Amino acid sequence: MERKSVNLALQGGGAHGAFTWGVLDRLLDEHWLEIAGVSGTSAGALNGAALKAGLGAHGGRAGRMAAKENLDRLWSEIGMMSDNRVVRWTQSLMPMNRSMQRWTEMFSPAAWLDNLTRIFSPYDYGPFYSNPLGPLLQGLPHSNYACDGGPELFIAATNVRTGRIRVFSGRETSVDAIIASACLPTMFQAVEIADPATGRVEAYWDGGFTGNPALFPLYAARFPRDIVIVAINPLMRDVLPRSPVEIADRVNEISFNSSLMAQLRSINFVKKLFDEGRMTNRSMKNVLIHLIDDDKLMNDLNARSKVMPKPGLLESMKSAGQVAADVFLQDHADKLNRTDSFDLQALFANYPA
Repeated sequence: MERKSVNLALQGGGAHGAFTWGVLDRLLDEHWLEIAGVSGTSAGALNGAALKAGLGAHGGRAGRMAAKENLDRLWSEIGMMSDNRVVRWTQSLMPMNRSMQRWTEMFSPAAWLDNLTRIFSPYDYGPFYSNPLGPLLQGLPHSNYACDGGPELFIAATNVRTGRIRVFSGRETSVDAIIASACLPTMFQAVEIADPATGRVEAYWDGGFTGNPALFPLYAARFPRDIVIVAINPLMRDVLPRSPVEIADRVNEISFNSSLMAQLRSINFVKKLFDEGRMTNRSMKNVLIHLIDDDKLMNDLNARSKVMPKPGLLESMKSAGQVAADVFLQDHADKLNRTDSFDLQALFANYPA
């Protein structure tokens, strides 16, 4: 295979980010595939940072192995933090039909956590508060996330004061920036980071509210045209949500997909202008969009598993990600650097430009 270069855009979605772990693990096996830029949000930021630091630590095969080692350690630590023996015990007792599942959802640890976040704030913990992601990131085998080597890394977070997206890059991609991108405000205290442009200390929440992920940093001329989106929030659900949990889950998915859909719609509009010959002699970039996802898998999951994954879920999602990446490579590797493999026109077929 001839050498090809792409950008990666990694969605956030809590523990479902283990799917992206599998995708990256499989892509790293292809030595002809160069990763030029990575834009990540929330769990996508964690994955992107682990990838960047590993590839940046060494060149060639050693860098790819270092990136795999970083990703393996990252999700192993997350699995240990999220392992819940009560869930394991109750689910091992007997299989449950849907009505019984709905009943147990009311009393599950995830439901307790959800109810607690409606009563207590992360600021109520006082001196006992800590964000476990900081030590986790600092403890990875390769933890220089602002190193010169490897792909350029972009981390999206949401400015609490302005409600606008902030994209950290270059020397700004610190551990604080990464955990800010994954800062769910009901679970973690806002991460405060000084803005070098203004000198003001700003507070940040999860980047999923404003850019999940942010595609626009990858439009720069120095990057290849191809953006490979690794999606972990399903765009489509054919089944109408009816239970309170299902409705809340779908609201969550739509909210965290809204920024991506807006960006894709803008790209689709620009692509139409190119097709009509109306972009002649302009500097606008006609990006090529690719998508790696598994909507069937994600439709079988819910938002609860993002914060309290079942035992073995992370490994099974890694395997699913590896399979999805393998299918993508088999079906679309020849399209990279040549044409889109994802049909944006079909996605927006029922909507006016």
